[in-house]
Amino acid sequence: MANTPDTILVIGACGQLGSELTLALRELYGGGNVVAADVAPPKHAELRDSGPFERVDVLDTNVLGTLVSKYKFTQIYHLAAVLSATGERNPKFAWRLNMEGLFNVLDLAVEQQVSKVYWPSSIAVFGPSTPRQHTPQHTLMDPNTVYGISKQAGERWCEYYFQKHSLDVRSLRYPGLIGYKALPGGGTTDYAVDIYHKALEGETFECFLSENTYLPMMYMPDALKATLDLMHAPAAQISVRDSYNLGAMSFSPEEITASIRKHIPDFEIIYKPDARQQIAASWPQSIDDSVARKDWGWQPAYNLDAMTADMLLNLKKMRAAQTA
Repeated sequence: MANTPDTILVIGACGQLGSELTLALRELYGGGNVVAADVAPPKHAELRDSGPFERVDVLDTNVLGTLVSKYKFTQIYHLAAVLSATGERNPKFAWRLNMEGLFNVLDLAVEQQVSKVYWPSSIAVFGPSTPRQHTPQHTLMDPNTVYGISKQAGERWCEYYFQKHSLDVRSLRYPGLIGYKALPGGGTTDYAVDIYHKALEGETFECFLSENTYLPMMYMPDALKATLDLMHAPAAQISVRDSYNLGAMSFSPEEITASIRKHIPDFEIIYKPDARQQIAASWPQSIDDSVARKDWGWQPAYNLDAMTADMLLNLKKMRAAQTA
């Protein structure tokens, strides 16, 4: 239990990252001190029963403002967003949700003196002209998805609010996130979650990326650790106020398939690249996160084979519990 009297709001708490981050925060700060918020109630009993939930649309400033006034939050984790592949189907709504939602949170944090705000960015901020190998912290960015454009703009606004309003905003550029507790919500890296489910179901997996498409990825326990380590680091150690590069591993569909076959030898995959292939081709293949390592000691714990073993083990446990 943390020794601070923090009260924390997690917006987008029912998503892939939010559902696990909310539980991790409740372990640290106590269930009653971490409010989960989303547009619909949580489906998972653990999230639903471990602390308070509030139904919130981040675009509704009245409801959001009332909520912040009611609980006197000291920290806000703003995770609600339309992701890359989903955003391309409705780009103007994705822009509106991603940008107006961020402004609403930043403005409320300044008005109501919230101590710290966390907002996630993504490798989607990079684009076709960005160096693809060991992509540096500071480099050319020309994102070509509405998700990436909104994340790049959001990074600039986060730094602006830090400089102009002294708001302690912190951010990480996540690679693809892989976890077993919740399904992802429309991202280009989602295949690396779905593939484990199909392998355990004994189904042939149809991959929407080509077999040799390398992308930076991260196992959820590492993503949670990075997020909490960043938020708990002293402000003096935070030199990046737009968003930190964050890396762990890079692999292709062919390599994750080989890793799964060490456990499920007859697993089959076919490749049918779609529009998401073009998005993936514009993103980095590996990330230089040396600034995060230097500033606040970032170090990932999982490689591909360690992640595969843990994913399959926990998915089997979940399936056994559901059928018991």
